[in-house]
Amino acid sequence: MCGIVGYIGDRNTLSVLLNGLTRLEYRGYDSAGVTFIRDGEIQLIKKKGHVSELKAEVARCGFVLDESLVNSIDVGMGHTRWATHGAPSDENSHPHISMDKKICVVHNGIIENYDELRTFLKRKGYKFASETDTEVAAQLIEYYYLQNDKKDFEEAVRATLRDIVGSYALVIVCADYPDRLICAKKDNPIVIGIGENENFVASDIPALIEYTRDVVFMEDNCILIMKKDSIRITDIHGDEISYKPTHIDWDADAAQKGGYAHFMMKEMFEEPKAFEATVNSRIKDGEIFLEHIPMDKDFLSKIKNINFVACGTAYHAGCVGKHLIEKLCRIPTNCCVASEYVYSDPIVDSSTLTIVISQSGETLDTMRAMREASKLGSKTLAIVNVIGSTVAREADYVLYTAAGPEISVASTKAFTTQLACIYLIAFKMAHILGKIDDSQYVEYQEELKAIPSKLTSILNKQSEIQKFASMQFNADSIFFIGRGIDYYLSMEASLKLKELSYIHSEAYPGGELKHGTIALIEEGTLVVSPITQEALASKMESNIKEVKTRGAIVLAIVPEKLNNREFSCDEKFVIPDTDELLTPILGVLPCQLFAYYMAVNKGCDVDKPRNLAKSVTVE
Repeated sequence: MCGIVGYIGDRNTLSVLLNGLTRLEYRGYDSAGVTFIRDGEIQLIKKKGHVSELKAEVARCGFVLDESLVNSIDVGMGHTRWATHGAPSDENSHPHISMDKKICVVHNGIIENYDELRTFLKRKGYKFASETDTEVAAQLIEYYYLQNDKKDFEEAVRATLRDIVGSYALVIVCADYPDRLICAKKDNPIVIGIGENENFVASDIPALIEYTRDVVFMEDNCILIMKKDSIRITDIHGDEISYKPTHIDWDADAAQKGGYAHFMMKEMFEEPKAFEATVNSRIKDGEIFLEHIPMDKDFLSKIKNINFVACGTAYHAGCVGKHLIEKLCRIPTNCCVASEYVYSDPIVDSSTLTIVISQSGETLDTMRAMREASKLGSKTLAIVNVIGSTVAREADYVLYTAAGPEISVASTKAFTTQLACIYLIAFKMAHILGKIDDSQYVEYQEELKAIPSKLTSILNKQSEIQKFASMQFNADSIFFIGRGIDYYLSMEASLKLKELSYIHSEAYPGGELKHGTIALIEEGTLVVSPITQEALASKMESNIKEVKTRGAIVLAIVPEKLNNREFSCDEKFVIPDTDELLTPILGVLPCQLFAYYMAVNKGCDVDKPRNLAKSVTVE
């Protein structure tokens, strides 16, 4: 959600900024802009629309985006905006400049008391050119800068931060200090990239990885003063804070399409490798190893209940986790929507284990839920993809997925690897508690290790899904129905379809149809039904007949062992057999492919669905 890039050094500054913004397009945005200091003045170029339109505007202004050319720009920063305060427009686009044109800011997050601050500044004679909360920060910094007679720009920033209530990643430049930029962070990610006689800031690693692999993840309530040959980090009072760089190992090419039409297709094809990397390194000699987690009888004896906390796709992974742990470990388990958790007065104490799931590790709802659980005495375990992210740093224990960078907004391989971690945890816990014996424990491990080849076999049959989608993409509504663990699979499948194709879709437990929702079924309605649990197959066949009788078209997703069974469906997609507990890992891939091809046929922007953002950093 929103993207930030800042640079100071000898390269072609605008080229670096626009290249970085392009690599951050996956985060979701509706406008883009850049600002820079040249010849002692701040210059500003911003446009509603895509980065490509901003690049065209930059070219119209006479700037050459050739990285081999060094221009006379001292320092610069860019931003892609996802609208919150004020509709998408040139005026509301970031960056925002102060009234005297000396100070400019970009901002991710929300200033909750912006209305109060705006009223105060208007009384002081300040005029506003936008509807945004961000412009308040630019004007307020100017106010404090003038209050100290322009003697201390850093103190003006600190004074402003003391007034702001909310969340922010702020990057600020001042025409009087063209040799530096200042950043401030609270609840929104900022990554510092360290180079030789050049430095970078960004909201995510892909914007920097082409130029440097040495990064520093800023902590909350810190301020960065960055020059081309130095970085200094302080707290809000100005006291210096030590920092430790992290080296990023993944290849810059991982954030490129690599010949695929869309990042989403590339990432679906990466699922077998990502799953294997997440699982195989943690299984050795018939044992599951969960690094840095003290998973033993003493640890588990203190746990009386477990809460999964997550949002969106990660929430659906948590629902599968609830099913697994209750079935295998017999520990009462809930799955909670992170945005509701803090406000629900949760019943949590030291006997609770809270497992938070986040692809980015910067999801604000999830961060706040984790902090609330920790405050109430719970131990926290994070399943996260990004090393050094806020969730990873603040959790008591962390289990990293090996998904690598996921660029498409709609999560695919991140979901699959989150499930991989959940299965590892569930099988390990069940074995320690004596709920499964040694032979079952090893069998589950072998089933996990066999998943990648089975995912590959599904990808090899993608044309079957493509053909079905080509006949159904004009559907008005699509319903997913399933029972047991297939219901949670249906929830994720429905979400993917909504995200990508903008077709109305809902997921329902199969047995709930007759309790009201079957009224939505009419002639030609498409129903998708995963049927992977043998004990529930006959029940699902009854549900399929109920919708078929009312004119529905039905696609069933079944394992090979149920392929010969008679179902009243119009089409059937067959997935490889695996242990029934593991079927969501295989069953979700054809659903992802289906959502993808439905969106492609409709001409939707698959990697950047409308109104959505990859990393949700506001509540």
